[in-house]
Amino acid sequence: MSVSAGAGHVKAASALEKTFAADARVTDVINMDALQYTNKLFRDFYSKFYNSLVNSAPNFLGWWYKTSDEPWRTDKMRIMLDRLNTRPLVKLIRAFDPHIIVCTHFMPAGIISHLIATKKLQAKLSIVVTDFNFHAMWLSRAFHRYFVALEETKAYLTTLGLPSERITVSGIPIDPIFQDPINRIKECNLLNLNPEKPIILLSAGASGMPSTEFMVERLFDLHSDTQIIVVCGRNELLTRRINELTKFKQNQFKVIGYTDKMHELMKISTIIVTKPGGMTSAEALACGIPMCIVNPIPGQEERNCDHLLEQGTAVKCHELSNLPYKIQRLLDNPEKLRDMSHNSLKLAKIKASQTIADTLLNDNIPVSSQNNLKRYSSLL
Repeated sequence: MSVSAGAGHVKAASALEKTFAADARVTDVINMDALQYTNKLFRDFYSKFYNSLVNSAPNFLGWWYKTSDEPWRTDKMRIMLDRLNTRPLVKLIRAFDPHIIVCTHFMPAGIISHLIATKKLQAKLSIVVTDFNFHAMWLSRAFHRYFVALEETKAYLTTLGLPSERITVSGIPIDPIFQDPINRIKECNLLNLNPEKPIILLSAGASGMPSTEFMVERLFDLHSDTQIIVVCGRNELLTRRINELTKFKQNQFKVIGYTDKMHELMKISTIIVTKPGGMTSAEALACGIPMCIVNPIPGQEERNCDHLLEQGTAVKCHELSNLPYKIQRLLDNPEKLRDMSHNSLKLAKIKASQTIADTLLNDNIPVSSQNNLKRYSSLL
């Protein structure tokens, strides 16, 4: 179960669906977007309202993220609204009566946790955190297992009273296709790229960053003989504008709209310029591609950025005007690029979805033993 508020939660759920469906021990898999079983007003609040804040009021979003990050002091009004608006979802879950539920978003996890705690559902609830950092909204009192990206996150959860044996450092689940090797020379030739020259991959995200045009203009000033792939996502207007902007530099720029070949683009590229969403970051780590981070959303992406910088897998461009300078410094230092790539592969957990599936399918802990953590709320 996921929620289509940002692409990462849905992509994580899709990766898990593929892994579970490929396992002979599984008889039936349903991959559900919880918002599809709510009313339009509620759907818009979770998806469109969030996206509008990202674009128009990111500082407010960051403030809200930080002030709401109080473990066990849950927003009761939010939970009540979730329950009131998800009755069709609850009806569907109870009718399907699954053995295992895996949530890649906190909203359905909270609903299911309540159903388990009130004896209205008998299922093992696992929660997969899709960022490197952990926010209090991901906390559920009744759960079977948590799956997190970092040992540091597991250590934090144990300080909140969650039992260590129920927390697995799996990594963020990415599509199993990222495990497949590619023929780099062949893929470069298909895109009319020279595999001997540096390739910069600029990812504008699923909906297209508003600052993409400015970044492309700044990359005109790169001194190195580079090739630049610009992925504009589902934003058709942005794709047209970038094509127009680069029409006199078609030998250097390759402009792409939505693609399901990001695993190939990342593996042929030298550096990726991107926001540090949890899913994008996990995919980049799996491909061993150094990251140049731009425009992190205040809150979870800023914290993702901190982890990536600390592990030596990324640099951050604080001022977009300096983007060619940041890229050029990396291109002029092949040893640093090699170190960043090595650090990325060391931090990557490319088989995260398989780890999650195997852990749950091999798990003999009974449903009745799921933790109800009311007693821990008094610790903080």
